[in-house]
Amino acid sequence: MLKWLHILSSTVLFGTGVGSAFYLLVTALSAGMRTVAHVARWVVRVDWLFTATTALVQPLTGLWLVRLMGIPLQTGWVAWSLALYGVAMACWLAVVWLQLRMRDLAQEAAQQGGGTPCAFRVLFIAWVVLGVPVFLAFVASFWLMVAKPSP
Repeated sequence: MLKWLHILSSTVLFGTGVGSAFYLLVTALSAGMRTVAHVARWVVRVDWLFTATTALVQPLTGLWLVRLMGIPLQTGWVAWSLALYGVAMACWLAVVWLQLRMRDLAQEAAQQGGGTPCAFRVLFIAWVVLGVPVFLAFVASFWLMVAKPSP
């Protein structure tokens, strides 16, 4: 049951992250601020509801599993998975802050009937740049946990 919960939460964490990022990316590149504001509101909600909760479940279930299996934390694939998870979460926290600001700027621009604010563009670029290591770290972590390569 614990392994199933770990796998399920990793799937929700990765799937929700990629899915919500895709929708915000496509919307910000192709739509007006009113639509961007709407999508950004939902992306922020989804991040708090699904991503944040599974981001907590992942290390708890993972650490519990390695403990039950008697695998030392210093084992290469475990240590790398934890390090990559730390990188992903650090970047993700910054991404969440950027999303909150982007949502607010899009909302203000939509209410004023204006175009895309310069500040939004700057935040958007930072959001994309920080999203890349999150994605790569999660892909690498998935590989490590499935392949469990030995040194």
